[in-house]
Amino acid sequence: MRMTRQLSITLPNDMADALRQRVNSGEYASESEVIREGLRALFARDQAVDAWLRGEVATAYDAVVADHSRAAITVQSVRARLAAERTVLSGPEVGTE
Repeated sequence: MRMTRQLSITLPNDMADALRQRVNSGEYASESEVIREGLRALFARDQAVDAWLRGEVATAYDAVVADHSRAAITVQSVRARLAAERTVLSGPEVGTE
């Protein structure tokens, strides 16, 4: 059984030019090699996002579902956090040193 399949793709001119430049520079041996590497990077990114969603996001979601108080954000807590960040960013106020 063949391990490859020939496809025909259409790219915008700027992408086609960038692809051709990579081949012409010697960075890649062929246009197919450029596309394969791009797809590998896309698949790796998708796997990383999926792992993050299944790991960190799902865990945080489950914790909030189990204890709704963890999701409670008050106006006061938001204001306090913003004030603290503003203080850090702006430094001490004049006359408070």
